[in-house]
Amino acid sequence: MIRSQNLLAGPLLAGLLVPLTALAEGYQTPPPELAALVDTPRTPLQSLNPRNDTVLQTHRPGLPGIADVAQPELKLAGLRLNPKMRAASRFDFGNALSLLDVKSGKSRAVTGLPAKPRIADNAWSPDGKQVALSLWGERGVELWLLDAASARARRLGDFHLNAASGRGFAWMGQQLLVKRLPAGQGPAPEKPAAPAGPNIQQSAGGALSQTRTYPDLLKTPYDADLLDYELNSQLALVDIRGKAKLIGKPDRYLTVQPSPDRQYLLASRLQRPYSTLVPINRFPRRIEVMDLQGHSVSLVAQRPLLERMPSGNDAVETGPREVEWRADAPATLFWAEAQDGGDPAVNAKVRDALYLQPAPFKQPPLKLQELSSRFSNVQWGRGDLALVSEYWWKTRALKVWRVRPAEPSHEPALLSQRSSEDRYADPGNPAMVSNADGQPVLQTSPDGGSLYLLGDGASPEGDRPFIDRLSLADNKTTRLWRSQAPWYETPLAVLNGGERALLSREQADAPPNLYLKALDQDGGLRQLTFFPHPTPQLKNVQKRQLRYKRADGIDLTATLYLPPGHDAKRDGSLPMLMWAYPTEFKSADAAGQVTDSPYRFNRVGYWGPEALLARGYAVLDNPSMPIVGAGKQEPNDSYLPQLKMDAQAAVDEVVRLGVADRDRIAIGGHSYGAFMTANLLAHTRLFRAGIARSGAYNRTLTPFGFQSEERNFWQAKDVYQVMSPFNYAEQIKDALLLIHGEADNNPGTFPIQSERMYQALQGLGATVRLSMLPAESHGYRARESILHMLWEEDRWLDQYVKHAKPRVQETGTQ
Repeated sequence: MIRSQNLLAGPLLAGLLVPLTALAEGYQTPPPELAALVDTPRTPLQSLNPRNDTVLQTHRPGLPGIADVAQPELKLAGLRLNPKMRAASRFDFGNALSLLDVKSGKSRAVTGLPAKPRIADNAWSPDGKQVALSLWGERGVELWLLDAASARARRLGDFHLNAASGRGFAWMGQQLLVKRLPAGQGPAPEKPAAPAGPNIQQSAGGALSQTRTYPDLLKTPYDADLLDYELNSQLALVDIRGKAKLIGKPDRYLTVQPSPDRQYLLASRLQRPYSTLVPINRFPRRIEVMDLQGHSVSLVAQRPLLERMPSGNDAVETGPREVEWRADAPATLFWAEAQDGGDPAVNAKVRDALYLQPAPFKQPPLKLQELSSRFSNVQWGRGDLALVSEYWWKTRALKVWRVRPAEPSHEPALLSQRSSEDRYADPGNPAMVSNADGQPVLQTSPDGGSLYLLGDGASPEGDRPFIDRLSLADNKTTRLWRSQAPWYETPLAVLNGGERALLSREQADAPPNLYLKALDQDGGLRQLTFFPHPTPQLKNVQKRQLRYKRADGIDLTATLYLPPGHDAKRDGSLPMLMWAYPTEFKSADAAGQVTDSPYRFNRVGYWGPEALLARGYAVLDNPSMPIVGAGKQEPNDSYLPQLKMDAQAAVDEVVRLGVADRDRIAIGGHSYGAFMTANLLAHTRLFRAGIARSGAYNRTLTPFGFQSEERNFWQAKDVYQVMSPFNYAEQIKDALLLIHGEADNNPGTFPIQSERMYQALQGLGATVRLSMLPAESHGYRARESILHMLWEEDRWLDQYVKHAKPRVQETGTQ
């Protein structure tokens, strides 16, 4: 394995690179106006209880320090684990709790928590009167209970949770089902002082298999033993006094779901043999129903190791998958099963079949429905009402059916069908509520005859969220409410039998806050929270939604931001940063649809491009970069020509508006946006500099697909080669800043991608800088890392864009 080299290149001085030893850099701090964005207070996370009368607010401190982010971490089979906590790695915690009464708007601080708590996960009880919490303590993950009436929290028991897979607890009536660390398990296995022998991989051949480049895979037998140790947990039932009753023996439980009637457990347990080629979600597992003593009642599936699977994004495993309980029945299993061998290349009329099997699981399963594409989702309601979604990625075809689970022989009724890309035709998602068993079910009107649909309301005027009532008798909808300009309002819950709604309400200079809305009144608004503007120094940032066309006539959109008080006619153009992310489409019409809303809050944070507004730049955020492959054509077959048209159209539009000039525009992006950035610098001269964060640049290193590309390298060699900016590094003539986390865990964006791109560019004499952030993953988390990232970006743009002189006789594209 090639390790990160922490290479840095300084600016070109007199044609020479500044030596690394002359930089002596370490973590840097950006100008105060950028640093202030990093330390802006964060809005609490909010969770509405099942009775819709109380909101749990989780307050959060500032960003963690690098000392926290750089703690020891295990990287096993695609998991990242904190070995001290026996939990999935995390760095973002709550540090206080409060309870907001929906009716009165009054808030109460929660007491009883330890000093400086690290609050991880929470879950309301089915009756909405208590909240289960997990807190990271000194010796492990602790289970706590919050009583909503008294607003007081206390620890339950003296054990520690195993949160290596999942949060480690779930409500089971008025008890809690937990995965706890086994008593007397002992220390983790010690790493051998010397290797026992070579680590060998071998394939005996077989059918074509599409396995992407995954990070953090197992490498040695020791890794496999360590994974066993970390996942080993003891199931137990814990009452609200903290008394525990053990269930069965310790095992490597991945998931455990109690049945709605609390009589059974649906458990998924990890099995050997393991793999060094795929992550844990493709390891063998035993899926079975157990009783509350831990005895096996019914084996649902014995899934094998899935090292080989058919090719394509519509490929799935064979045998039962998506196994779960039917939420509106006491104890009925549900699953989907491929009827075409899981292979989308097979010509089949029926792709998936859906099955139900009620307790005591002795009778053969009942077939609920056959689908012509892949099962996507099911939302349970009652015996005569459930919604089933099916989807086919290749065509983007999405269908929603009404089925009657108590009458499997009843013919399903088609509720809607559309392209998943067609946002304008999206009817919305059904509102869900918790039933008496704490299970999520469809929310119906008081008479049971209607559903409520909550949608984004995408339209040519921008997003305008809505609440509709859908009649189950005739499938007709009635509009109950729609967001009105100049506000952007998002429905969170329908209350009081459709009389009121809980909304998140914001506008350009007003941050999101919670409101109660009477749906039968034009007014009828009452504000519940009063969160202040997080960045008052940038309160008057100007925002405008742009619409323009690219050369082939496809409509494009973007959001333009200008610093407070700037007037293009009076003050002239500004240096500009464009920040984008390409998206594949199968339809030109869908590619041209308007996204976002001009009435959203102008949130200026540290992660996106808006931070540069504080330094006097204009920002063009999310300019459309559609890559369209209509019909049988694949989008990536014409990736570069379309990408160049997208970029040219965006540049032409901001120049036409007078907010930017062609000689002072930078392009940037994260992940696939970084890939885009390098390609635009390699194939155009539209930009004076680029910022590419955590990207991939050589597609031969991701030979079995990337992003939405289904074909492998050997099926589409020209596509992979042409799309790789690494192959055209000699054409990059403008300054490129590469930033990458040294511990990137995203498939395909291994740190070596940026390291090799840097080596190529510096060897070719290009202006390039590589900043590798220690201990950071695909998204950066430590305060020091974020501050340094902003420092790098600000300095780069100041040097190569803000003060750039006009080019002489250069064309836009190569």
